[in-house]
Parts: sequence; structure tokens; C-alpha cells
Amino acid sequence: MSEAEQVPASAPEAAAVLDALNATDSNGTEALNATAKFVATPEGTALAYGSLVFMALLPIFFGALRSVRCSKSKNSADMPETITSRDAARFPIIASCTLFGLYLFFKVFSQEYINLLLSVYFFVLGVLALSHTMSPLMSRIFPDSFPNKQYQLLFTQGSGESKEEIVNYEFDTKNLVCLVISSVVGVWYLLKKHWIANNLFGLAFALNGVELLHLNNVSTGCILLGGLFVYDVFWVFGTNVMVTVAKSFEAPIKLVFPQDLLEKGLEASNFAMLGLGDIVIPGIFIALLLRFDVSLKKNSRTYFYSSFLAYIFGLGLTIFVMHTFKHAQPALLYLVPACVGFPVIVALFNGELTEMFRYEESSPEEAAAKDDSSESEKKDQ
Repeated sequence: MSEAEQVPASAPEAAAVLDALNATDSNGTEALNATAKFVATPEGTALAYGSLVFMALLPIFFGALRSVRCSKSKNSADMPETITSRDAARFPIIASCTLFGLYLFFKVFSQEYINLLLSVYFFVLGVLALSHTMSPLMSRIFPDSFPNKQYQLLFTQGSGESKEEIVNYEFDTKNLVCLVISSVVGVWYLLKKHWIANNLFGLAFALNGVELLHLNNVSTGCILLGGLFVYDVFWVFGTNVMVTVAKSFEAPIKLVFPQDLLEKGLEASNFAMLGLGDIVIPGIFIALLLRFDVSLKKNSRTYFYSSFLAYIFGLGLTIFVMHTFKHAQPALLYLVPACVGFPVIVALFNGELTEMFRYEESSPEEAAAKDDSSESEKKDQ
């Protein structure tokens, strides 16, 4: 998937500014970078890689915790998108078609205009994602005396009995404050493409992905991770499609950290990078295991912590191999075996492997239907 490499921030057409390509809305991101002739100091390299690992852990940890609350929410704005086994099986195919389609787009059309459209598109998505990420924090910061008014955005189609809701979004004054702050960050990113603004959007995308994308069971997670494992290795090592698109694609779908920060400060320009797909794809599997831990109704979070530690190990191994052999590595090559293997071994040791693979999550619609039927049964009694 993504790799950490040294690239200059200027002249994106000539220097491959991206380390990740988001093949679908929340699909794994791929990356290959053209290396610049820059020799990072050991301190700068350690700081950059350590910061990338730390930033990658934040959306996984907090996104997984928020996914537990999200799975119980009845608010339409917070309802998760459930990934079934059929979705997981089709995911690598759709991702491959999208990737190759982008490759053809960049071959036929002007890269400048495509990236302009992408910048506007990700500006809108980034503002919404960052606003959603900040909302719980703002709710705690604002005092109870803050005048918090409620609003509703409603779009319908048709009239009378045939009226159908297209958009029904409820928000309040605190959400509007979050939206204003996020818009300021968005304008900063559009005008400057600064790496800090990029990271704020990237962290928001990753956290929302882990929170709102739910696997319905462990088998589906294994299918998804296994398929993207093959997809990642093939497109990184088997063709030049990934390299071409990664050199041309410009969007906040990666986390970056400068290796020359100690020398140049915030104006540093030689980055180590990590694609968001290497965070979100393992992250939604780790979040599923946390919800499985919750379903066991035990005080421990055994499978969540084992998979979380496995992710740290896999990402650390990716950086070690890349740094040792001086060659970019697909991160899922190491993350998938670690994130799947460690929890399975723990489940075998605890005698809960069958229970783990039998665990099934209901979609929001199914859960709502069950709640309605249980309430009607209580009324009948």
C-alpha cells in the first residue's frame, strides 16, 4: 500500500508529491514515490517515522472507541455503513478499476485541471470530515450556558403520501462553530497545501473511516484484508500504473512528516509519508474486534489490544524493511498477516476462535427493526 519515502514538497508534477492513492472513498491507498537526493539525519528520520506511527495510531484508537458508540446510535448522521462479505469480495476489483481509470484519465486529460477538481472535491469532504471529528470535543469545551440552538436541514422529493426524504440532517450551533473552524483549515490547505493542514484533513478522513465503516463479521474482515493484500502487492510490484498515478495525484489522502524539520522548521520540504488506506483498512478490522470484545461483556479488551499491538508491530516492520533495503514497501504486505494472525492466535489460546468467527453485527436498519419489534412486543404484553 503506502510507503514512507523522501520527496520534496514543491513541483508536484516532477517529484511525486503523494505517497498514497485513494482508489475508492475509503479504500486502501497505494503509493510509490520518486526519491529525491536528500540524505536525512538519523535524528530527522527517527522523528519523522516515529511521528507517522504515532499519527497512524490516533485515528485507529479513537475511531475504534467511537465506532462502539456509533453502532448504538439512532441518529441518521452517525449511522455506520456496513460492509458485507459481498462488498468485501468486490472491493479490490472496484479499487483496481478505479485505479486504472485514474491512470487513463491522467494519460488523456491535463493533470492540472484534474488536480484542481480533486482539490475542490477534497476541500468539501475534508471540511465535513474535520467538522464531524471535532463535534464531540466541542461539546465538552463549550459551557452549559452556551446558547446552543437546534437546526434541521431537510430536502424532500414529491408531495403528499409519495413524499420521500432525500436529506435529513440535524445539527446545532456547536456544529456550526466546528464547520467554521474546519472551513478555515480547508482554505489554508487550498491556498498553501501546507503539510499540517494536509495532516488535519488526513487524520479526520482516517478517524471517520474507522468510526463509520463497519465490517459485519470477522470473516468479512479476512476477505477484505486478504483481497487488498493481493491488490496492493500486484499494483505496487506488478505494473507501473501505481507509479504514474501516484506521481500525478494530489489530495490530502496521506499523512506526512518532514525529515528536515530540525533543520528548516515548519517550512521543511522533504517528507516521509503514509497512505490513509494503511490506517483505515486495518483500522476497521481492529474496531470490529473492539466491538466483539464489548459483546463478550467482559472487563478486558483482549482482542482489541492484541490487534492494536499487531498493527504497531506490522507498521514498524514495514519501516524497518524499507529503511534496511532502501526500497519502498507495500505496508499491507506486513500489516495484514499481523493484524489477522495475532488475534486469531489469541482466540485459539483462549478457546474462543469459533465464537469470534460466529460474531455477527446487524446493519443499522436491521437493528432498528429489532428495536421496533421488541417495543411492540412489550406494548402487547
